[in-house]
Amino acid sequence: MSKTIEQLRQEYGTREKILTIEDLVVKFSLRGEELTAIRQASLDVYKGESLCIVGESGSGKSVLTKSFMGMLDNNGWIDSGSVLYKEEDLAAYRFERQWMQIRGKEIAMIFQDPMTSLNPLRSVGSQIKEAVELHQDLRGEAAREAVYEILENVGIADPVRRYRQYPFEFSGGMRQRVVIAIAMACKPQILVCDEPTTALDVTIQAQILQLLDKLQKMYDLTVIYITHDLGVVAHVADRVAVMYAGDIIEVGLSEEVFYNPQHPYTMNLLSSLPQLGEKGKDLYAIKGTPPNLFKEIHGDAFAPRNSLALKVDFVHRPPYFTVSPTHKAKTWLLDPRAPKVELPSAIKQLRSKWGDDIVAGS
Repeated sequence: MSKTIEQLRQEYGTREKILTIEDLVVKFSLRGEELTAIRQASLDVYKGESLCIVGESGSGKSVLTKSFMGMLDNNGWIDSGSVLYKEEDLAAYRFERQWMQIRGKEIAMIFQDPMTSLNPLRSVGSQIKEAVELHQDLRGEAAREAVYEILENVGIADPVRRYRQYPFEFSGGMRQRVVIAIAMACKPQILVCDEPTTALDVTIQAQILQLLDKLQKMYDLTVIYITHDLGVVAHVADRVAVMYAGDIIEVGLSEEVFYNPQHPYTMNLLSSLPQLGEKGKDLYAIKGTPPNLFKEIHGDAFAPRNSLALKVDFVHRPPYFTVSPTHKAKTWLLDPRAPKVELPSAIKQLRSKWGDDIVAGS
């Protein structure tokens, strides 16, 4: 039986925070200039949850997660802020030996293109076995047996035969299962899935999402999805964090964000869902382009594209305003002095269009 929003709010009030990002700033040096990719982003991640980070391409979703795995490009660095994990500030890490204690073992990542994640010259089994030996301290036959078990857990039949095969002998969906198997071999606490279904067809996407849900329960994982596919979000997320121009501008339970969005960007993003399109009418599109992150941004970064923007939006950056104990957004529209705004008609159509498909906590 699905939990009500109130039950979920109470549950989150007692959940343990496994990762806390606070006022994080990440910069890159490009062509002699500094680009601020993450602008004072803050986010709490709770143990055992499925959290989806959504936003347009270039909003900083992947950079945010790479920053707490030590995977930023050589020209990128954490400029300020903190990333607390098990009482350790990962933002203070400077050496690869420090990140080796975190990457894989504590926080693992699944990338969107399995073919570029696998070594085409090595058998599938040997690549999984390497992770088993490194993170489970198993050797020889014990390591091989562990690989067989993991292959079965990710839905790959006949693991003994598959162990000896190479990536080119697997389909796209099966290669993604191998990538997931490598991540599971590390026995992480947090699994980051960076667009895990982008390169797959629709039926295989559903299978991979079902597999991730099964593994989350089996291994007691905290899963962070990075995606721009709101349809995926609706079916897997306990909570949703919306990113724009390097900042998290709204975060809440899945049902809160889908049915009661508060930031104008979130409203526009949901209004552009293809599922809400009507025959004979153009699909809704957000006007304008994201801001130039080489330049300092004043006020709300979305203001130039926002038809609901107030004068203050162009001057002062909004703080988080609390909508509920589990829902908050950075928009001056939530200030008590701001004019009241009705939700767009497209948002009101969401429940009738999708029915009970979007149910928080399902």
